[in-house]
Amino acid sequence: MCNEYRFKQSLDKLSLEFSHLRIPLHWAGGAPNLEPRDSIRPTDPAPILLGDGAGGAELTSMRWGFVQPGRPPVINFRSEGRRFGGGRCLIPADGFYEFTGSKYPKTKWLFTTPGGTDLFGGDLFCIAGLVREDRFTMLTCDPGPDVAPYHNRQIVILPKEQWAQWLDTAQPQPPLGPLPAGALHVEKIR
Repeated sequence: MCNEYRFKQSLDKLSLEFSHLRIPLHWAGGAPNLEPRDSIRPTDPAPILLGDGAGGAELTSMRWGFVQPGRPPVINFRSEGRRFGGGRCLIPADGFYEFTGSKYPKTKWLFTTPGGTDLFGGDLFCIAGLVREDRFTMLTCDPGPDVAPYHNRQIVILPKEQWAQWLDTAQPQPPLGPLPAGALHVEKIR
């Protein structure tokens, strides 16, 4: 299950992708410092995007994982058969990691979108997520053919033409499911 991802894109890149989709992007206060991060793990604060109720997106930061007293945080949430009428967010990323093997250190695999594809916005993509209070979690589904050899679940990555629909809770949610073959590039990290 995805328990680590990366986001190394600049605010300019994020703003440009959303402007191409005619989704106004804003944030409270001055421009945030989106420090390039190779590793974002559960309980880390990370940038997310919330619908603003007016067709735009608000960039903010929240911690990853819903709090459960006495138990680990909920970092992934199954999407199958569920409708999410509220609390939807997008989690910007440019890669996520899966681990294989039974002994430490496990083999680490990086999944990215292939260069030149327009399906997910080039090297930037957005993961469907949910917000509860001041925390977020990622939605998961059955794996597509690119992820299945490495894990039995995958995060829900939304095609960029569905970003506005996902953020606008007045609209029905777009279909959530696995990615088609060839949508992801995989590379062994260790």
